[in-house]
Amino acid sequence: MPGRHPGESETVMSELMMPQHANIMGNVFGGVILSLVDRVAAVCAIRHSRRQCVTVSVDKVDFREPIHVGELITAYARVNFAGKTSMEVGVKVIAENVLSGDKRHTNSCYVTYVALDENGQPTVVPPIVPETPDEKRRYDRAAQRRARRVMDHRYDQGKGE
Repeated sequence: MPGRHPGESETVMSELMMPQHANIMGNVFGGVILSLVDRVAAVCAIRHSRRQCVTVSVDKVDFREPIHVGELITAYARVNFAGKTSMEVGVKVIAENVLSGDKRHTNSCYVTYVALDENGQPTVVPPIVPETPDEKRRYDRAAQRRARRVMDHRYDQGKGE
């Protein structure tokens, strides 16, 4: 199976934050942000694998700053690493005051997806072919995170050290 360049999966989604997205203080609910993160990352994984994909896990999500009603949030996603059937998608969220043009990096996380075949079973995905130094760095770090996740899972299942 031929590999794919990380740029082929790149996906960007934007959404204007309205009153229904926020609590009584005017801060956007974390769940609204996570929903956008999952949607943009899912499209990214589907673009890479050309298969239906399901969310397996979301790595630690820190809400660095509140996002407010009236701000435009943009989520950027790209596949950093592909294993046999799974993919790690990196997502970065930027909040923008559209009146002033000021932008803030508010969230980042990694979402893991598994590609499914026509019977709903995990299926092989194309490898990632990183080319630039930044893509290679992202790939290497994603491979390290994957190895830690696999070991953590083995330990949780009683198969580890």
